[in-house]
Amino acid sequence: MSSPKVGVLALQGDFAEHMASLRRLARVCGGAAGLQAREVRLPAELAEVDALIIPGGESTTIGKLLVEYRLLEPLRQRIADGMPVFGTCAGAIVLARDIGGLDQPLIGAMNLRVRRNAFGRQLESFETDLLVPVLGGEPMHAIFIRAPAIVDVGDGVEVLARLDSGTIVAARQGRMLATAFHPELTDDIRLHAHFVGMIADRA
Repeated sequence: MSSPKVGVLALQGDFAEHMASLRRLARVCGGAAGLQAREVRLPAELAEVDALIIPGGESTTIGKLLVEYRLLEPLRQRIADGMPVFGTCAGAIVLARDIGGLDQPLIGAMNLRVRRNAFGRQLESFETDLLVPVLGGEPMHAIFIRAPAIVDVGDGVEVLARLDSGTIVAARQGRMLATAFHPELTDDIRLHAHFVGMIADRA
């Protein structure tokens, strides 16, 4: 795929930061094979992209807006058909199949059990240097804001990163990627580059 079109769900949350990360990736990689970043709010816009990032924000609000904007079922179908998707923080919650029985709309495509606000309230937000082996030997600075935790993974899920406590904070299942933290809030674009690589793998 010579010119991948990466969508960022732009209903709520920090979608602008993901757009900036993708644009920075395109510049750093000399155009990243023509990488295009697009905001997605409507089913017609979803149909035009090759992959989608679901940003951090409020997972309950994102879920309700997916229903209101008639994106939930088309998104489930695109993912079932193999479209790569990357959920960060709230996006990881929306992707998960199990969030402890809480009643909110989910895509439910990724074989994860996730606990919302696992580290406490806003005041308990924190930052740490996190080793993500698939990105190489250099740790990445990870920002956790009212973050979830991945408390269990099912068949087909590869754990990509854990905190020192053993808590899972990044995972991949096929063409789906989820992190409990916000890579878009730093200058480190390696996870975004890894995701774009997943698009190339699909092609």
